[in-house]
Amino acid sequence: MTTIRLNHIINRTTSSCHSAQQSHERIVPVVLLRCLGCLILCGIALSGCTYQDEFESDQVGNFEALWTIMDEHYSFFDYKQVDWNEVHSRYRVLVSNKMTDRELFDICGDMLKELRDGHTNLIATHDVSRYWIWEQWPVNYDERIIDQHYLNFDYKMSSGIKYQILPENFGYMYYGSFSNEIGQGNLDLILSYLSTADGLIIDVRDNGGGLLTNVETLVSRFIDQKLLAGYICHKTGKGHNEFSEPFPYYFEPAKNHIHYLKPVVVLANRGSFSATNNFVSIMKSLPNVTVVGDTTGGGCGLPFTSELPNGWRVRFSSCPIMDPQGRLTEFGVEPDVRIDMDEQDRAHDAILDEAIAILTHSTTTIRTASRQAN
Repeated sequence: MTTIRLNHIINRTTSSCHSAQQSHERIVPVVLLRCLGCLILCGIALSGCTYQDEFESDQVGNFEALWTIMDEHYSFFDYKQVDWNEVHSRYRVLVSNKMTDRELFDICGDMLKELRDGHTNLIATHDVSRYWIWEQWPVNYDERIIDQHYLNFDYKMSSGIKYQILPENFGYMYYGSFSNEIGQGNLDLILSYLSTADGLIIDVRDNGGGLLTNVETLVSRFIDQKLLAGYICHKTGKGHNEFSEPFPYYFEPAKNHIHYLKPVVVLANRGSFSATNNFVSIMKSLPNVTVVGDTTGGGCGLPFTSELPNGWRVRFSSCPIMDPQGRLTEFGVEPDVRIDMDEQDRAHDAILDEAIAILTHSTTTIRTASRQAN
C-alpha cells in the first residue's frame, strides 16, 4: 500500500476514535492493537483509541468484558452469520462468580469458537483457546517424503526458504513461515540459481503465516507491472457493519532485482493460514500461476489484541483484507486444481506430482507455440 493510502486510512481511523468517544457513554477497555507487516502504522493509529469501560474484575465482569470487546470490534459477524446476542444468551447463563478461573476460561473459549476463526484466541497463563481449521482436514504435506524422494536430501537453504532444481528441470521452493524475513539479496541468489528452470513450484503448505511485508517481498519477484493486491477496510464504529470503504493496495515489481516470469505452481493446504492465505490469493490472480492442493486455512482479518480486567488477553480479527477481486477469504482460497495426498503412500506426494505434470504440459505447450511461430 502506498504511503498516501495508508495515511488516509490512519486519518480516517483516528477520526473514528474521536467520534466514538464523544457518542458512547459506555466505552470498551483499551484495545491494544498489534498489526502485521506494512500495516503496523494502522495499528499504532488505532491504539490511540483509549476506550475505558467499567467492568468488575470478577467472573461475570470478565465474561461481559470479553463479549463486549468482540461485539464492538470483531469483523466477521455478518459474513459468518453469527448472532452474537444469541451467543451471549446461551453462554451467560453458564457463568457465575462462584466458578473457578479454569471453568470460566473454558466457557469463554467455547464462546469464541462460535466464530470459527483461527485468529481468535483467549490467552491466559494456563492455556490458550483456539480454533484451528487445519486440525480438522487431511494434512496433505509430509516434508520427509519430499526431502527423501524428490530432493534426495540434497537442497539449499536461505532466508528460511528450501530450494533446488528437480530432475524435470523445474525449480522447487519451500517457504515454511512468513515470519522468516526474506532478504532481497538472498532472494536474488535463490532466483538466480533457479533461473534456468523451465517452471517453478512454490510450496507454502503448513505455512501458518507471519509478516505481510514478506508477502509483498515475494510477490514482487513474480510481477512485471504494478499489481492490485487487494483491498482493506477498518471499523469506523461499534456496530457490526460499521466499516470504512475498502481501500485498494498495490504491489510494485521489485526494482533492480531478479524476477521469475515463467510458469509457476503454488502448493497450498489447510495449514496455509493468515499471511500465507493472503499470498495465495494474490498469486492466484496472476495469469502464469496455478494453485494446486487443498483450500487454504483462511484468516483474512488482521489480528489485534485486547485485555480483560483479570489480565487475560483476547486476540481477534479486525481490519478485513479482501483479495484482488474484492472478496473476503476468511474461509480460505480455493485451489485451481483440488487434489489430496494418499496418506498410505510414503514415497509419493500427489500434490507435488500434479504440479510437475502441470508445468510439463505448460512448458511443452510454450515450446510448441514458439516453434510454430518461428
